[in-house]
Amino acid sequence: MAELAIDAEFLRRYARLERSVQHGVDAAIRKFAEHTHAGLHLEKLAGARDPNVRTIRISRFWRGIVVALGGARYLLKDVLPHDDANAYAISRTFTVNQALGVLEVRDQAGIEEFARTLPDDAAAGGTFDGTSTADLKRLGIDPELIPLVRRVNGDQQVEALCRLLPDVQATVLTGLASGMSPAEVGAELAEQILAGQDAGDIDPDDLTAAARRTPDRIMFVSGPVELATILARPFDLWRVFLHPLQRAVAYRAHYSGPALITGSAGTGKTVTGVHRATFLAGRLPDTGSKVLLTTFTRALAGALDRQLYRLTDDPAVRSRIDVISIDKLAYDIVASTRKVKVAGEDVLDPLWAEAAAGRTYVNRAGRVTKYSAAFLRREWEQVILARGLTDVEAYLGTVRSGRGDTLRAPQRTQVWAAIQHAVEQLARRGLRTHLQLADEAADIVTRTPRSYRHVVVDEAQDLHPAQWRLLRALVPPGPDDLFLLADPYQRIYDNRVSLAQLGIQTRGRSHRLTVNYRTTREILGYAVDILNGQTVVGLDDEDDTLRGYHAVTRGSAPTLTAHTDRDGELDALIERVGTWIDQGVEPHAIGVAARTNSLVATITKVLQEAYIDVADDRRGTDGVCVATMHRMKGLEFQCLAVVGLDATVLPALTAVTPRAEDAQAHEQDLQRERCLLFVAMTRARDVVYLSHSGAPSTLLPALAGAEE
Repeated sequence: MAELAIDAEFLRRYARLERSVQHGVDAAIRKFAEHTHAGLHLEKLAGARDPNVRTIRISRFWRGIVVALGGARYLLKDVLPHDDANAYAISRTFTVNQALGVLEVRDQAGIEEFARTLPDDAAAGGTFDGTSTADLKRLGIDPELIPLVRRVNGDQQVEALCRLLPDVQATVLTGLASGMSPAEVGAELAEQILAGQDAGDIDPDDLTAAARRTPDRIMFVSGPVELATILARPFDLWRVFLHPLQRAVAYRAHYSGPALITGSAGTGKTVTGVHRATFLAGRLPDTGSKVLLTTFTRALAGALDRQLYRLTDDPAVRSRIDVISIDKLAYDIVASTRKVKVAGEDVLDPLWAEAAAGRTYVNRAGRVTKYSAAFLRREWEQVILARGLTDVEAYLGTVRSGRGDTLRAPQRTQVWAAIQHAVEQLARRGLRTHLQLADEAADIVTRTPRSYRHVVVDEAQDLHPAQWRLLRALVPPGPDDLFLLADPYQRIYDNRVSLAQLGIQTRGRSHRLTVNYRTTREILGYAVDILNGQTVVGLDDEDDTLRGYHAVTRGSAPTLTAHTDRDGELDALIERVGTWIDQGVEPHAIGVAARTNSLVATITKVLQEAYIDVADDRRGTDGVCVATMHRMKGLEFQCLAVVGLDATVLPALTAVTPRAEDAQAHEQDLQRERCLLFVAMTRARDVVYLSHSGAPSTLLPALAGAEE
């Protein structure tokens, strides 16, 4: 009987196919699942580099690419237009990585053409002259390719070759070419996994075994029911697949203490965290201990819960994982001991304005300046609460790093009095903020231990020190206690944390993911330009870097459209979203991001009036996701529109400290707005559509081909 495997990347393609072609694909691969593939006519092509590659007819104009794995086992690699499918089938070679044992594919015809452009002999001072053949093999470079690798010289040649190679081999060469040592590259590949594979035990001709060692990309279909489930929501399933570098990190047997996984947008931190939580939960004894999977906001926690649901259907594993936002967790802990009321922004804004009213100081230029409400609130949150200061003496002696202008002792006394006024008003009303609750919850946990054995934290760069104190109190120090996922380049709140100062040591247990598997190179290049080349400090107190960060897929460049007014911009958005849906994009795979809540409400209304379904979690409605840039955090979409990118909207005036008040805070605020736009842009997988009314935002880099 035939057995069918499906490549996860095929799900990308399937989700974008027109409905009629999808029906043809359904019929063709159903025959495999029902063991009637003999009627499909698996066609060998003359001149194919790999004799195991076949094509099958999907329709008059489309063909599927199938790899014979051996026996009656087949891999459906992709579905392409007729001529593209034939060109792919002729040019590709499927091989077994002799270091990892996984199944890989490379563009052999392209490699042969590339080789003809190089000098016959190895170039003096070639890019990889300093790397031994043994290291190249140990890192997974195919021995057949090493002579060609030796002839490569310069970044352009490296990039050209890497476009033709499997992901892992391209990542290795990109890392080495960027100046990383073999040891550093090996660490990113989770060297202990590579070293644990004995090349002598790997059969280079056993494609089936290699495919089974590649669960991050290849899945074997058990039958028609599973097939129908997969194809019903292909984009959702694609979201939970791990690539080899991510799998090595997620499924490492043990970390001796807190582990910090960093990587910029699209490198798979979130899915790595969900897999890690599932892996740890699967090993827990049935004694009531649990895994906590947490993040910054309730929306992100909901997204994590949905990914967990897609990843495992084992009720025992799910029951051992609590998915909850850090604010909700703190609230629940405190609420278990007393009644809790949380102060909303409608209370806090006027309260801080009252605290600031009439209070002034003399700045370094000798001018009398008011303490603004925003300044006082940030001083409270980022200095007093962050350091757990309880009296004015402690505040007078603390270092206010990152807070701009120095405050002399008399000024600090004034600031303390103003802040205490606001805090006392909160207490009189019986209200607490989420950060206050985090500190209170940490104190409760130290006296009443919780049942968590492991804690997995996504979007860790946005947590406040009070929240870190709670997390540290929740789980006893030891192996696999904290698994942290962070990207300082996606920090969109004011929190700046040193884990070491909070008693969380990650040195020697940090891993950096550099390969963006989600976003195309064209989208990523534009998004990185938004960051303006700024250097940021990570949670481990080290300067973070985007060195080696790259995308593995290519696609269309972002488009930017200009409109004279908002009505015209929204009409164009309706047309664009409608076109995506007509092209077969699943509505839940479409996102629309905007900077403000008011603009989100307007967009939601106009889409609904155009009979386009909009997702609503409270009502359980599926459809296009319309959300603020903040709420886009942790999500991803096949097609994304980012609208309202006007000069008067982004950066948001209320989110940026005036330069005259605090120049350092002003620059930090601007960078945070850049990070926010970077986060929104990198939610996209295939397509990004940008638009503005009137003058464009000053944060937008120039984009060739912008439409008027």
